[in-house]
Amino acid sequence: MAALARQNSDDSRVAERFEIFVCGVELANGFGELTDAVEQRRRFEAEIARKQEIAGYSYPIDEDFLEALASGMPEASGIALGFDRLVMLCAGTETIEDVLWAPVVTTC
Repeated sequence: MAALARQNSDDSRVAERFEIFVCGVELANGFGELTDAVEQRRRFEAEIARKQEIAGYSYPIDEDFLEALASGMPEASGIALGFDRLVMLCAGTETIEDVLWAPVVTTC
């Protein structure tokens, strides 16, 4: 389940989220925003514990974000478009590195 997506009201096993794929490349993803501060805190705490277990470190909870949710955030949804992926598809390149405006340079 996406960390910030609300659960489906008819089936709590899934989230209200979707992804758009073009030619096998994820171009965008979107979801209905979770606006329940208590549920969001529970998810953050679970992710923190998982990160600590896997990586040996974690990040603090964004208390300002949780306070904003608790103050009454209205229902919302959105979609994030990977502009670099869109350019990659339009240019017909095989890898995203071919279209990055600031390519990652590695040394051996």
